[in-house]
Amino acid sequence: MGDPFRARITVRGYELDTQGHLNQAVYLQYAEHARWECLRAAGISQDRLLATGVGPVALEVTLKYLRELRGGDELDVSCGFRWGEGKTFQIEQDYTLLDGTPVAALTGVGGLLDLAARRLVPDPRSRFRELATDPAPLNL
Repeated sequence: MGDPFRARITVRGYELDTQGHLNQAVYLQYAEHARWECLRAAGISQDRLLATGVGPVALEVTLKYLRELRGGDELDVSCGFRWGEGKTFQIEQDYTLLDGTPVAALTGVGGLLDLAARRLVPDPRSRFRELATDPAPLNL
């Protein structure tokens, strides 16, 4: 497997809390942004997912904060998919400053929801592979 997909983000002033560092909830937004950018790089837009009747869902997320971020900081948020045989998949995301300093780490479990049946798709790996025009960013 090659290097994981990365999205570059600049911390904006309105995302800071009263201590002047990035609000904890925004880390989750950054992770979600990186996941959508990864899907987009693979050729899978939100519209395309909706048109096929499926959507990704987060089932579990653990976020470890390692260093504070302040307004104007630039960072890369990675997105690595780890596929298994069941209805779920693993997601690993690292937040790093441009000099490589680790800032945070997210691990999660996701699935692909059938929007009509409101149930997880039995094999999300194969569904993502079918939808992707470039499966490499998704580790497929």
